[in-house]
Amino acid sequence: MNGRPVRTGANPWVVRWRHVPRPRLRLFCFPYAGGGAAVYREWPALLPEDIEVCAIQPPGRENRSGEPLLDRVEQHLPPLMEVLRAAGDVPYATFGHSLGAMVSFEVVRRLHREGGRLPTRMFVSGRPAPQIGPSYTPIHELPDDEFCASVVRLNGTDADLFTHPELAAYFVPILRADFAVSERHRHAAGAALPVPVTAYCGAEDPTVSAEAMAGWAEQTSAAFALRVLAGDHFFLRSARSQLLADVAHHLRPRPAPAGRPQPVPTSTCKE
Repeated sequence: MNGRPVRTGANPWVVRWRHVPRPRLRLFCFPYAGGGAAVYREWPALLPEDIEVCAIQPPGRENRSGEPLLDRVEQHLPPLMEVLRAAGDVPYATFGHSLGAMVSFEVVRRLHREGGRLPTRMFVSGRPAPQIGPSYTPIHELPDDEFCASVVRLNGTDADLFTHPELAAYFVPILRADFAVSERHRHAAGAALPVPVTAYCGAEDPTVSAEAMAGWAEQTSAAFALRVLAGDHFFLRSARSQLLADVAHHLRPRPAPAGRPQPVPTSTCKE
């Protein structure tokens, strides 16, 4: 629906919009409800050339539109864990917006429990901390007209989409399945992850507050940073340049210390 990828790997869950022969780092980007890999199509041009953007493509949309949709997060975990395990030749980080923040977090949690290689940093965006959860009444089982009205009210998509029958017929099942993934999920308390976390939210987002995003600090035993950007729930479009400048800042190469290496102290201090 949003154009064809420039390059895809052998795994259908990953779309690469720009091939990087020798990446310094891979950034795996998880889409919001109703979205797919095309959400991140423009990102490679705004990030350093040695970062390979790997957009996650769930089934049932874009180049996977003929495949069955998934409606539970547990269905996403095994294939996505394999995606991140296969990235073991270079460091990687994860970025997830809204539903994508929850899915990426659960994938990394499962990897941590199973002793897998963890990302250098997690970026979570537009989603309250997991121990807080969404603040609205579940909508995924509502009749189509009520469901669509609720999605618009939650700023979940452009209202004009539902005025075009062909677009609505395509997107409503995707949105319904994705909202089911989000609303059926129940957070289970666990140990904080030893992975730095940067959280982002829009200053005018009516459903996700900065306070709710600050709760992500409880999910990491490493560094934490919170950034509030201009815009509503989809600030990742309206404030894209500022967002990606901050992402690039966090992913920049760290210079090796001069002289004899010093031991790294254990700390739970936040940035």
